[in-house]
Amino acid sequence: MTSRGVLPAALLLAVAAAALLLYTALPAAAAAAVAGDHSTLDKDENIQPLSTLNMAAARVMMDAGSVIHASPELLGANGEDSAWVTVNFTTPAPTDGHWIALFSPANLDLIMGGKQSSSSKINAAGEDEAPTGLPMAPIKYKFANISPSFMSSGSGNTSFLLINQRYDYAFGLFSGGKDNPKLVAVSNKIAFANPKAPVFPRLAQGKEWSEMAVTWTSGYNIDEAYPFVEWRMKGEENAKRTPADTLTYTRGHMCGKPANAEGYRDPGFIHTAILKNLWPNRDYSYQIGHELPDGSIVWGKSSTFRGTPSPGQASLQRIVIFGDMGLGQTDGSNELAGFQPGAQSTVDRLITDLPNYDAIFHIGDLSYANGYLAQWDQFTAQISPIASRVPYMVASGNHERTSHDTGGFYSGDDSHGECGVPAETLFSTPTVNAGQRLWYGVDRGLFRVCVGDTEHDWRPGSPQYEFLDGCFAAADRKHQPWLVFAAHRPLGYSSNGFYAKEGSFSEPMGRTLQNLWQKHRVDLAVFGHVHNYERTCPVYENTCTASPGSSPAANGSSPAVYSGVMGGTIHVVAGTGGARLRGFAGGEWPQWSVARNESYGYVKLTSRDQSRMEFEFVRSEDGQVVDGFVIEREYKDVLACIVDACEPHSLAN
Repeated sequence: MTSRGVLPAALLLAVAAAALLLYTALPAAAAAAVAGDHSTLDKDENIQPLSTLNMAAARVMMDAGSVIHASPELLGANGEDSAWVTVNFTTPAPTDGHWIALFSPANLDLIMGGKQSSSSKINAAGEDEAPTGLPMAPIKYKFANISPSFMSSGSGNTSFLLINQRYDYAFGLFSGGKDNPKLVAVSNKIAFANPKAPVFPRLAQGKEWSEMAVTWTSGYNIDEAYPFVEWRMKGEENAKRTPADTLTYTRGHMCGKPANAEGYRDPGFIHTAILKNLWPNRDYSYQIGHELPDGSIVWGKSSTFRGTPSPGQASLQRIVIFGDMGLGQTDGSNELAGFQPGAQSTVDRLITDLPNYDAIFHIGDLSYANGYLAQWDQFTAQISPIASRVPYMVASGNHERTSHDTGGFYSGDDSHGECGVPAETLFSTPTVNAGQRLWYGVDRGLFRVCVGDTEHDWRPGSPQYEFLDGCFAAADRKHQPWLVFAAHRPLGYSSNGFYAKEGSFSEPMGRTLQNLWQKHRVDLAVFGHVHNYERTCPVYENTCTASPGSSPAANGSSPAVYSGVMGGTIHVVAGTGGARLRGFAGGEWPQWSVARNESYGYVKLTSRDQSRMEFEFVRSEDGQVVDGFVIEREYKDVLACIVDACEPHSLAN
């Protein structure tokens, strides 16, 4: 780690003035070019593996010698929402192009069989040829040669982890590889005992600090059963019941392919109940449920959470922040291998570390479903052990929102037709505006976190800019000293190769928020999008404004300590949740870049009082803290005059 010098205030003013002059002199055409689509840093890294299956060319070529069977046929008999299934398969002429795919609903054989029998034709070789095209993509798949004996014997077996996704399942055995798939066998059907059961609760802080939103998914529409949450404070005898609202989305809500085509899957129903008037730092238990017309109740899993500390409350508080996770894999499914290779490691570490933090902010690029909507169920199942216990706050990323001509700031199609609908329906956020704009503020005791939406305009004069100005201003820094900005794309500083090539070292036009960060003395800005870890000094207009009073130890045992007036904001890139890691630009480090790491992990902020905040970057692989710093200061340091942020004053005494 490198320490940087601090420039005099006069020079900082000169630098700021020159930057402002340069910005205001920018021609309109150049500004428009900067505003172009920079939504994908590396197209090859963002290909959803399910899209590599050429299902449009798939044919039904049933082979009497090929057989596939799944067991057990009944899952979740004791209320489980996931289960392991063993698949046995055999074929007379094994090749490395055979693969097994999981489909749901399980009427695959009926759809394709009917299509084949009604419209098959004779090809040039005189063979009966089935029409091409499969109407839906699988949920997951594996190559048959994952079973060691398959290539030599033609028989093999493997196991898949299934979750309750509201419908029955069947496996298909394909030959022909991914480019020319032929369905040669279909398995028996398997199903959960209650496919409609409520599953995968996830918490989020409400619009008030004393509220908690509980969201979950089920197969019950409101006319079939009444959704509710039963909850009580620890020590109370009587439980309360809070009703939940019910939402869903359809194929017509999607903005393009594959989300409205082969990637579409019925999402079921999403329910949210708002628990109100919670006591700060008190423990609660809760259970999701549905009351059927006959008065009986279908229960989901029970869980616990702790009430949010009141704004300014001085007690131990810990917040985790990261971006760009995606789906992990525990069953060896090929569609996840290499796509988000660190996701499972990060999830496992977060589960292990669960007693040591109080809330999570996942700042964009959540599931990387990329238009294959069944992946959203898989994602909510993956995070449920975490999100059912602590608030799981989300921000909008390019893989959730960006879609052509749908009102976003960018014109790409990184959401592949989702245009924000699944993410914004499946997760509750305390937004105060209507529509697809995920910006909001959260109070958590000593912390105020303002979450931005980089998929919509943030520049001066925009609604988001006005919101952020008010969000920052709402913090009472006497009692709530730690002010954090979090968003997906790096609007501050990043020495990723793409941004270095652009010459901006940030999202183009991103630093138009710098005056707000400076005006309100924002302590920390955390971003995702770039898949590495980088930390700056306290910085304003490309210049370090403070140096640590003590340098960090080489082994990370003693973090850098910033004391007194900061004079700028520390910027952190932490797109390290699980997506494939990226390097940095070559050459000399920019003077503001003081720490870098190419590991999966997450940021953790800890504070116990108004005078000290600890920052750590925790590596997912082993839980080690590989970077950190401490801010120590008094209230008068927040009030001190800094460059471009001085209150008007006179010389009178």
